[in-house]
Amino acid sequence: MRRRPEYGETWAYESIIGALPGVNISRGAAIAIQLLVFEVSLLGLAWYYALPDIIVPGTAAVAVAAAGSAEMLRISGAARVPETPEAYRRLLFGSSVEVVLSVLAFIAFVTHLFVFDPGGGPLVERLFGMRPPTLVVYLTLLVMWDLCYRLGTGWWAAIVALWRSATYRFDPETAATLRRADRETLLFGVIQLVLVPFILDFPVLLAALLGHVTAVFVVTTASLALLRWRETG
Repeated sequence: MRRRPEYGETWAYESIIGALPGVNISRGAAIAIQLLVFEVSLLGLAWYYALPDIIVPGTAAVAVAAAGSAEMLRISGAARVPETPEAYRRLLFGSSVEVVLSVLAFIAFVTHLFVFDPGGGPLVERLFGMRPPTLVVYLTLLVMWDLCYRLGTGWWAAIVALWRSATYRFDPETAATLRRADRETLLFGVIQLVLVPFILDFPVLLAALLGHVTAVFVVTTASLALLRWRETG
């Protein structure tokens, strides 16, 4: 039986939506609004600044961020069933470690965008020209924060899942629910590979993304194996 999540048992993303005064929308509607606002902004800026080359990669990034929001909700829904250990839920949601990981990833991206680029010159100039439009850079950073937050969340979900599977034993029904959460975490990582074709010319970003997806895959697969091996009954 599922119960209504309490604050401290939600992602920061969920808490913000639920805490907005006077706002009472479904999770699906929130994701749809996120997708619509980002995509309309992207298309408008691409048209205004005559930057058609940003439309396809930008749309891919927006779509991955929106899909990440959906995956986060599926993972949290399975993780919050009453049969899961309180310590697991508290570590997954209440520690806010995913925010710390996301901030570190975002700072690394910003550093790469404006300072470090082995290809010569700041990456922002290679992407948007010698005088990058302010609003385009703003939207880029906003979408990239969204992506970095979801990458940090996926990595943290994988780490906590492995700790949970190594620490606790579960009955078949609960184990099946948690395996679903872990499979969603795996899917969360795989979805991010949609971005690979757009960063093939940027080895630092490519290595970071592939390294992240590989790490999530290895850790989550280990969690799934432990769940199966340590299942009770």
